Amino acid sequence: MFKPAFKPLLLAAALATSSLVSPVQASTIANNQCMDVRLGQVAWTDLQVVTEIADTLLTRLGYQPQVRDMDSLGDLYKAMSDDQLDVFMGYWLPSQQTMAAPYMQKGDFETLTTNLEQAQMTLAVPDYVYQQGIHSLADLATHKDKFEGRIYGAEAGSSAHRAIQRMIDSNAYGLGSFKLIETSERIMLAQLNGRIKKGDWVVILGWSPHPMNKNFDIRYLSGGDEFFGPNSGKATVATNVRPEFDQSCQNVTKLLRNLQFDAGVEEAIMDQVSNGFVPLERAVRIWMNKNPQQLQQWLSGVTTVSGDKPDAFALAESLKVGWGKLED
Repeated sequence: MFKPAFKPLLLAAALATSSLVSPVQASTIANNQCMDVRLGQVAWTDLQVVTEIADTLLTRLGYQPQVRDMDSLGDLYKAMSDDQLDVFMGYWLPSQQTMAAPYMQKGDFETLTTNLEQAQMTLAVPDYVYQQGIHSLADLATHKDKFEGRIYGAEAGSSAHRAIQRMIDSNAYGLGSFKLIETSERIMLAQLNGRIKKGDWVVILGWSPHPMNKNFDIRYLSGGDEFFGPNSGKATVATNVRPEFDQSCQNVTKLLRNLQFDAGVEEAIMDQVSNGFVPLERAVRIWMNKNPQQLQQWLSGVTTVSGDKPDAFALAESLKVGWGKLED
C-alpha cells in the first residue's frame, strides 16, 4: 500500500498518461490534493512575517493555508512529528540543530531550503557598554554586578534559551552564577529600552533580522562559538517540511523554495508591526503591493491551484489596502 503523502503525485502521473486528462488537468488535480497547507509558527516577529507572506501567496494561488500558533519551539517540533503541521519557516542553524536532531534522525521532518542567509543570534549589549570593554562573552562575568547577574531572553523553550542555560549550567565563560530571565520578545526589548535610557548595563539575547538592530545601538559579542556558532553567532534560517511533502505537493514546495528573504526587508516589515503598530497582515500586504518585482521572482515556475500562471503585478495590485478593515 502506498503512503498517503505519495497519492497526489502518483495520481497526477497516472492521469497525465491518460488520453482523457491533459497534463494541466492532471497538475490541477495534484494541486487540489494539497489544498490545506498547515504552517506552524511561534511568537517570533521575523517568523510571523515570512509565514504571513507564504500564507498570503498561497491564498491568492487558491490554496487554503492554515497558520497555527504554537506556545514553544518544542511544541512545534512535536506537532510536526505528529503530522499536525506541514511547514515551518524558522529553522535557525546552528542554534536549533541540537534540538531538531532527534526528530530529523527519525525522519519526522526535513529541510527543504535555506530562506535567509544573513541571520545572526548571540548575546548583545548596548554600544556604550561595548565601548567600556565588553566585547566577548568572557567579559561578562567580571562585571556581574553591573549586569545584576541577569541575561534577558525572550520566549521560554527556544533553542537559544537552551544554549544560554547550558552556558550557565556548565559555568562557561564564568557565567555559572548568572540567571536567564525568560519573558517575551516585547518585554525583553522594553527592558533594553528602559536601561539604555538610564545608561544602565544590560545583556540580552540579540538576533537579526529584527528591528532592534535599527532602533537600538547594540553590539553583538564574540566568543560564543560553541553555543551560537562562529563569527558572533552568524546563522542561516531554513524552511522545514514534513516527510515526502516535497514530492506530494510540488507546486507548493516550488513556491516555498522561491521564498528567499533579505534581512533588511524583513526588518522593515517587522518595524511596522513592532513599532508602527501596524497589524501583521496589513504590513505584509502594504510591502507586497509596493514590490511586484519581488512577487514575480517568488512566483516564478509556480501555478495557481487550477494550473494557471499567476500574474504577479495583478496579484500585487489586489493586495492594496486602504484605511478601513481588510476585506479579503
